Amino acid sequence: MFGYYLDLSWRSLRRNRALTALMVLAIALGIGVSMTTLTVLHVLSGNPLPGTSSTLYAPQLDPRDMGDYQPQGEPPDQVTWTDGMNLLQAKQADRQALMTGGSVAIQPAQSALDPFYQSARYTTADFFPMFRVPFKYGHAWGASEDAARAAVAVISSKLNDKLFGGLDSSGRMLRVEGHALRIIGVLGDWRPNPHFYDLNVKNYGSDEGIYLPLSTSQDLHLAHLGSAGCWGNGGADATPAAPCAWLQFWVQLPTPTQAAAYRQFLIHYSQEQKSLGRFQRPPNVRLRNLMQWLDHEHVVPGDVQLQTWLALGFLLVCLVNTVSLMLAKFLRRSAELGVRRALGASRRALFVQLLVESGVIGLAGGVGGLLLAYLGLWLVRRQPADYASLAQLDGAMLLLTFVLAVGASLLAGVLPAWRACHVSPGLQLKGN
Repeated sequence: MFGYYLDLSWRSLRRNRALTALMVLAIALGIGVSMTTLTVLHVLSGNPLPGTSSTLYAPQLDPRDMGDYQPQGEPPDQVTWTDGMNLLQAKQADRQALMTGGSVAIQPAQSALDPFYQSARYTTADFFPMFRVPFKYGHAWGASEDAARAAVAVISSKLNDKLFGGLDSSGRMLRVEGHALRIIGVLGDWRPNPHFYDLNVKNYGSDEGIYLPLSTSQDLHLAHLGSAGCWGNGGADATPAAPCAWLQFWVQLPTPTQAAAYRQFLIHYSQEQKSLGRFQRPPNVRLRNLMQWLDHEHVVPGDVQLQTWLALGFLLVCLVNTVSLMLAKFLRRSAELGVRRALGASRRALFVQLLVESGVIGLAGGVGGLLLAYLGLWLVRRQPADYASLAQLDGAMLLLTFVLAVGASLLAGVLPAWRACHVSPGLQLKGN
């Protein structure tokens, strides 16, 4: 029976090609615009570490003085050097990483390459296993290299391709800011988006080329890159002695019980620091997991969210127009439907037949909408935004395109189909 309805739908759509084209175009425009913005929103609001994000937390403390104090106000997003080191040494989490961003000058050994600047990450050893960083060659450094302030480095696959032609560079030397560092590892394919562990440099599209121990970066006086929240007489210098919050700190806590215990530890630590005179404010801590952190930081740009709502509104307008076109088309076929009723077809059968026709229109509109979505995403990728290169249609959004198109057309066809099925067959037969 379904095949019969498909055949009737195809015949009907071919008889009224102009009206069919208008309905397909209306669906295609609404779907194309909606899927363009929904795909961008889907990419930007995605989980950068599925399966692990619920165990990763960003602790927050409030070491500031009483200037501009507000009870239970939001603590700084970053930590000071002193607090970061104290939390590391306390070892209250399964894994923990203290880090900051930087930019360093690379002096290639090859005479054909000029020196260039490369974004860097100064961090501690747990960074790699905690964030599930894959390796193509070699390995990460360990806690012993952190403690020894070892002159070692891990580089990205992209930088390895540029400097060593993609060969295994483990054990080779690399000159950074005039200092020789030994390469011990090359990363595999790893580029989490959003750039969740440090949103002070860039939210999306960040590509760090070199990683080295945080302690080593201090010994070599490598430049810090990113924001620093200072108070008192700290100025704006991101140095270990300054009263400035400029480091990112992350911990891994596998269970909710451990997370609750760590939050209590942060409160006790704040109380202890207040009794020592370092903290002036009452204990004020936060402990958000990765997805809560992204939501707190408003990582998804506000204009993307606004564009999504506008696109969905445009889809609604397209559906209203489609309803009007379908109503005109179905009511024009009242004589045909009346004959079918007189021959014994039930209203339910006619209703299903017209909905199948609506679904075929939606499927055709989905194909057109998909092409328009590809065009829209191509235009997005040409924008200067840092997330532009991520605007790609994946399998889930491809499936959603057709589900949304067919679902929208079926919804638009309900009222016209119901109206057409309730036209009296006797009047239509008498009129003919």
